[in-house]
Formats: sequence, C-alpha cells, structure tokens
Amino acid sequence: MLDIHAMPGHLIRRIHQAHGAIFAEECGALDLTSLQFAALSAIAAHPGVDATRLSSLIAFDRSTLGGVLERLEAKGWIVRDAAEGDRRVKLLRATPAGHALLRRAAPAVRRVQDRLLEPLSAADRRTALRLLAELAALHNDVTSAPLRAVG
Repeated sequence: MLDIHAMPGHLIRRIHQAHGAIFAEECGALDLTSLQFAALSAIAAHPGVDATRLSSLIAFDRSTLGGVLERLEAKGWIVRDAAEGDRRVKLLRATPAGHALLRRAAPAVRRVQDRLLEPLSAADRRTALRLLAELAALHNDVTSAPLRAVG
C-alpha cells in the first residue's frame, strides 16, 4: 500500500492549505484572496492587459479568471474597457483604489510568505524556493494554465 504522507502531491496540497489559511489570517480584513492579489498585481504592472494575457501572466485558467475579474471590478479595484479594434476584448486597468489596496496589502502578503517558510533555516528557505521554482518550470507545459511571458 502506498503511503500518501510521503507523496509529493499530497504534501504540496497540504502546503497549499497552509498558505491559504495564513493568507486568510493576514489578508482577511482586506477582503482579498491570494488569487485576487495575483491578478490585481499583474493588472497594475501591465495596464491595458486583456484577460487572456493576464491568465498567462499569473498561470491561471482563463475560463475561471472571469469570476475573479468580476469580483475585482465589483470591489472597485479594476476597470474593464473595450479595446478600440475589437469591442469584445476587455482591457484591464487597476483603479486608484486598486493601487491603494496593493500598497496596503504588500506588508501582509510579505508576512504570509515569511510565515510559510519561517520554520525552515535561511539556507533551507532558499533551497525550497529554488526547488519549487524548478518544479513549476519543468511541469509548466502540462498544466491547464501555463505561465507565459507577455511582451
């Protein structure tokens, strides 16, 4: 019989659960999820990005991203404007309220990352991050939403 407690997928899922719990503790008062933070950060860094390119920037499934964008817009953190050449394409911009939220959230999001890795030594933190980044890159093309550079 296989020991699930030694399986990478099981361990990654448990770490993901820990991240979600810590993120909720640190950012819950901001009414912000980690996915909303990723999307809003990318939109702020790439004003005028469309949803398809955004999904590539944050490696998140395009079909699910629509609901995230609706919530960001409802909270007043982004606006979606029709593109001039194709009114079906919506270009995304962070609002002043969205930029302000990112500034307020940055310390809390840093605390989430610090708390997640806090039990490890400094050397083990660097190793863990390097190995996670390497695994993510090596498996990028098998995911439903691969990370892609947007130029």
